[in-house]
Amino acid sequence: MFKLKENNTNTKTEMIAGITTFFTMVYIVVVNPVILSDAGVPFEQVFTATIISAVIGTLWMALFANYPIAIAPGMGLNAYFAYSVVGANPGIDYRTAFAAVFIAGIIFVILSLTPFREKLIDAIPDNLKYGISAGIGLFIAFIGLRQTKIIVAHPSNLVGLGDLQSPAALLAIVGLAITLILMVLRVNGALFFGMIITGLIAFFTGQLSFAQGFVSLPSLPDGLIVANPITALTDVIQHSLYAVVFSFILVTIFDTTGTMVGVANQAGLMKGGKLPRARQALLSDSIATTIGSIFGTSPTTAYIESSSGVAAGGRTGLTSLTVAILFIISAFFGPLVGAVSGIAAITAPALIIVGSMMMGNIAKIRWDELDEAFPAFLTILSMPLTSSISTGIALGFISYPLLKIAKGKWREVHPLLYVFAVLFFFQLAFLPH
Repeated sequence: MFKLKENNTNTKTEMIAGITTFFTMVYIVVVNPVILSDAGVPFEQVFTATIISAVIGTLWMALFANYPIAIAPGMGLNAYFAYSVVGANPGIDYRTAFAAVFIAGIIFVILSLTPFREKLIDAIPDNLKYGISAGIGLFIAFIGLRQTKIIVAHPSNLVGLGDLQSPAALLAIVGLAITLILMVLRVNGALFFGMIITGLIAFFTGQLSFAQGFVSLPSLPDGLIVANPITALTDVIQHSLYAVVFSFILVTIFDTTGTMVGVANQAGLMKGGKLPRARQALLSDSIATTIGSIFGTSPTTAYIESSSGVAAGGRTGLTSLTVAILFIISAFFGPLVGAVSGIAAITAPALIIVGSMMMGNIAKIRWDELDEAFPAFLTILSMPLTSSISTGIALGFISYPLLKIAKGKWREVHPLLYVFAVLFFFQLAFLPH
């Protein structure tokens, strides 16, 4: 079913890759409820809704697209939902905001059923694809360093070196050293075993504890938040949430498209610059966004942490299936998941190492042609500095056509790039993000 032999992999490798991806991204089932609870959504509601949307999106990716890419509610999008949509507008409660997510999801599904999103992937120039992949690598490595306080906020330089003697930083450095040694020795599942060993060290040094127990039953205190599509559409029109819907669509399209291109490049799954079964893959996040909004979570996206599973050998949907099953199990182990995902140093070494692997795409960029190199450079630079994949892509999309026009090569640019350069300029200049 998953064509394991064709993809030069086996069941054991795929399952270890799935476990690796799950552990690097499971923090979302705790972080997402914490962020959305600031908008007034009950914690238990978001916890369960996060798992439902992750399971639906990741299962779709596994069974219909056969890719090792996991789907879950996106970081950044949840903050935009909680603070820019609900927090900044006293007249909009979270139920109305979820109506906007639902409508965005429906439009998203329609766009994914058309050839539009596939054409978009084909329209992205190769050098920008390499830039996106490398930028994502730099971004996730930066996330790992920031989560463990190895890199911290600095009053004059924005970022600086943290206290390397702090328990979190020490644990992350030890975990990174152990995982790197396993990787250099070519141990199968090195990233996963690195996390296990780091977790054991955290437990025996008192950083990891299970004071809340291990098991709890999932619940949805509010029931279905979006029960009637007509009411949802009416809410969007009544509160004029068109800009919100537009932002959700634009950011989600490019978060997911960029991540899929980056991870597929890393896994060697791109064929002649194209992504096979792109439509099935792109449907996964649009369906998960729509269903997730019904239960009470912000838009979903493809997870950059999927690259850790690819680094562990994942090449097919069996990796994603493993992730989905683990998400289902995690619904009954809320306290346990909360305890493990609360210690960033356990998963951060995997993110840092995977980031270094994804940076390899820099070598493929045509650095001797400034009109090709600079947009890729801008994409790579801005992703970690703005903490946003879509902003990095936006700046690349805006600068690429401008430089081509200046050089008299405007005919080489796909028409879709001109359209999105204008849309991105409008979004960055006039909409909150």
